Amino acid sequence: MAAMTPSPGHDLGAPLLPAEAPLAMPVQSFDDAAPAPPLPGAPVHIRWRRAWVFGGTAVLTATATGQLAWALASNGLYALEYLGLALFAVLFVFVAQSFASALAGFAIIVHGYRRRGRLGLIDGGPLPALRTRTALLVPTYNEDPERLMAGVQAIHESLARTGRACDFDFFILSDTTRPEIRIREAGAFAALRRRIDGGSPLYYRLRADNHERKAGNIAEWVRRFGGAYPQMLILDADSLMTGKSIVRLAMAMERHSGVGLIQTLPVVVNGNTVFARMQQFAGRVYGRVLATGNAWWHGTDGNYWGHNAIIRTAAFAGCAGLPAMPGRKPFGGAILSHDFVEAALLRRGGWAVHLVPGLGGSFEEGPPSLTDMLVRDRRWCQGNLQHAGVLPARGLHWLSRWHLVTGIGHYITAPIWAMLIVIGLLMTMSGEWAAVGSVPETVGREAQARFLWVFGLTMLLLIGPKLLGFLLTFFDPWARRGCGGARRMLGGLLLETALTTLMAPITMYVQSRGVLEVLAGRDSGWESQRRDDGTLPWWGLVRQYGGVTLCGVLLAVAATLVSPPLALWMSPVLGGMILSIPLVALTSAPSPSRWLRRAGIFRTPEESTPPPVLARAQGLRGNPWASPQSLRLPSLPQPPEWLRERAAVAMAWLRDKDVSLAARLGAKGG
Repeated sequence: MAAMTPSPGHDLGAPLLPAEAPLAMPVQSFDDAAPAPPLPGAPVHIRWRRAWVFGGTAVLTATATGQLAWALASNGLYALEYLGLALFAVLFVFVAQSFASALAGFAIIVHGYRRRGRLGLIDGGPLPALRTRTALLVPTYNEDPERLMAGVQAIHESLARTGRACDFDFFILSDTTRPEIRIREAGAFAALRRRIDGGSPLYYRLRADNHERKAGNIAEWVRRFGGAYPQMLILDADSLMTGKSIVRLAMAMERHSGVGLIQTLPVVVNGNTVFARMQQFAGRVYGRVLATGNAWWHGTDGNYWGHNAIIRTAAFAGCAGLPAMPGRKPFGGAILSHDFVEAALLRRGGWAVHLVPGLGGSFEEGPPSLTDMLVRDRRWCQGNLQHAGVLPARGLHWLSRWHLVTGIGHYITAPIWAMLIVIGLLMTMSGEWAAVGSVPETVGREAQARFLWVFGLTMLLLIGPKLLGFLLTFFDPWARRGCGGARRMLGGLLLETALTTLMAPITMYVQSRGVLEVLAGRDSGWESQRRDDGTLPWWGLVRQYGGVTLCGVLLAVAATLVSPPLALWMSPVLGGMILSIPLVALTSAPSPSRWLRRAGIFRTPEESTPPPVLARAQGLRGNPWASPQSLRLPSLPQPPEWLRERAAVAMAWLRDKDVSLAARLGAKGG
């Protein structure tokens, strides 16, 4: 496919592209393939690990569903009750699996000093010498060019400081379609080349036809240049990585010839709104415990998130050429959520796919508002539902199929939850049972107790991963200080939990609508994402969330008329829907975020003391980092004596182990 060049007049110096090194990348078949072979590098006792997660999930789901069925049976089980139980069980599977994974991750981090780094990837130690070249690919589509090039420059300079820059080449792979952005993009790239003094070469390619979107962008590069690079590291337009982490990833690929892909755990950074900072706080405090648990039982059969990952080029070319799905859009055509499918095809081809949450230095930026997240989710919704057509593909490893099911489940759980609410209303109106509301006195105390027990277990499993992550951060002095101290961290936990509780029904409504749109044949399109500003005018908020608000009001009226206790029970759901417009406005506006930043709420270690690559990128973008002293955090009272004593005992226990949790985070084992 021909590449377009920037407009003349930009002094680009070196050629825009290197000499081509073609690499065949055949399109794979979903109908004819050998089964995925077992891998010799799989962790010992991997079957027992998976038995823990899936067995625990099954036991928890069966217990909760059985208890709920017993309570419902007090007045007889009919079609509506059976439907409600089936939907409840589907939802509970995903909740229980998340908790089982988080519990495993918690145990691994606490005892991490006993384990080697997965694939030898740890943050400490001298950097290795490399024998091969690696391409850093930065696909872009109608992004802010100056902002994009600032991030690339920060990564380039970080890599240069390692002394290994000569082993890497950078490629800006543009799918930009807007003429005005194309001109700015070419100018920004020329300016970047002038600013960079030596080090890794920088190349730029603008596709004439952005067929198959990002997947096609990467595939086109592989077919033209992949033969010259044993591995490629994929970055998004908002990705940042330290040079040390990049070198260590390349080293791991050189030393482990059976590994096809290594996925890092990107830490969300650079949030400027309440919503963005809430997301980065949650990811930093809770995310690692879940990712560590997932890596533990995924083993060599992991997943791919589309960026901040290094891939063996020949393996990708030989196994991951994506076929078009049969039929019309939205289910037919190019595969949108390509990353899950590419990981499944790599594993089918006999290549190991690893998640390494213990390697630091990997960052990304989150959406600035709930609106932006939901716009992105609409596209992901279509792509993940499209995976229903990939599930029957021959030869896939069973865990790869489960990854696809989990992606589908992320979106179908929204309409399932909505259906459960409606079923609860109907059952209450029929006088049989208040499945999500008040419990009739005729049912008996034991049935009421079982219903409340199921509710309590569900809440525990939902909040459990957050509490486990909070405990790990609390007892890690470095991370706790980076989050502003114990009290500010606790304040962030409580506020984040409250906000996500209120936002959950909004997400449910919008995702349910998205699922219905996909099923009705409406394509999501492909639009670039906003990166910094998440605000919308009031008329835009009304247009986006007026339907959510109206639905919340109608549900509140119906619940109150049917049963006032039912309305009280549903108040978190109803409140989030009714308050959706002001809630989205407040969490996407800059002023509330500035106040919370000054108060130290939602602070993260990367915000307190950003790594040089983050500070450099922000400085180049005209948003220099503000030191903690300039924020003038309000002083908080000291914790009570009993809490200080218990914390001292806990820290003494950790010192006896001669390792801190901060060090353990970089020492997970396979």
